[in-house]
Amino acid sequence: MNILVTGGAGYIGSHCCKALSEKGLHPVTLDNLVYGHRNFVRWGEFFQGDVGNSADLKKLFNQHQIDAVMHFAAYAYVGESVQEPIKYYENNLRNTIELLHAVVENGIQYFVFSSTCATYGNPEKIPIDEKHPQNPINPYGRTKRMIEEVLQDYAAAYDLKYTSLRYFNAAGADPDGEIGEDHDPETHLIPLVLDVAAAKRASVKVFGTDYETPDGTCIRDYIHVTDLAEAHILALQRLMDGADSSNYNLGTGQGFSVLDVIERAQHITGKDIRAENGDRRPGDRSGCETVPRQRDRGRRAARTCG
Repeated sequence: MNILVTGGAGYIGSHCCKALSEKGLHPVTLDNLVYGHRNFVRWGEFFQGDVGNSADLKKLFNQHQIDAVMHFAAYAYVGESVQEPIKYYENNLRNTIELLHAVVENGIQYFVFSSTCATYGNPEKIPIDEKHPQNPINPYGRTKRMIEEVLQDYAAAYDLKYTSLRYFNAAGADPDGEIGEDHDPETHLIPLVLDVAAAKRASVKVFGTDYETPDGTCIRDYIHVTDLAEAHILALQRLMDGADSSNYNLGTGQGFSVLDVIERAQHITGKDIRAENGDRRPGDRSGCETVPRQRDRGRRAARTCG
């Protein structure tokens, strides 16, 4: 089977391509390389193009018999989405609709969408489950929520089944060391912390110390990128086995605060990691989601901010 992986030269998409290949499936990567990396495309074919370009899509679908689509091609910087919303509505929303037009025109039945827990916004109840109201508070989350609504309408009108995977904070890298995390700019906590340990940065900034958590910093649920890749394959297999369209949260159920991560990195690396306190970023949520936590710090619940 040929699986189109949009954004397959990016962080999560490239890990998914490797996982697909290991399962005997054939990934075809579509990426414009704005944020992706050509050297991350090591499994299957590479097609440089844009999901919002109808000519690129026509050429790709003429060259390859595509059986299913996994869609990762989106901008994902929350703060930037607040400052430049047009960029996010054009790429994440308009371009995805263009892709869906091509999907329907080419009779593709299965679509796995990389969504986000940012579609929920500030929690009204805890823990958050898939039935929690979706009230995103930034353009990034709104674009993802809008695409979920588009998918629902397309599934009702056309021969298309989808799964939306709303995941929390991707972390880690390929255990074999073949691919990893390489963002520019880098905004993810763990690589920033490790950069400080490696003396590539002077310090790491902590955005917000006034959360209602034991140490005042935001607690997040970190899920390993290889687990995310596996979840996308399982979602596709369920669709092909006859499952209905659906939405799933992806997380571990364990939360770690920003200071937890810094302290753990210091312990593992043996390096002093300097942290600077700062204000919350535009678009950050004021609330956090409480999830079960199995750790040695007593019975407190963990609160995760996606």
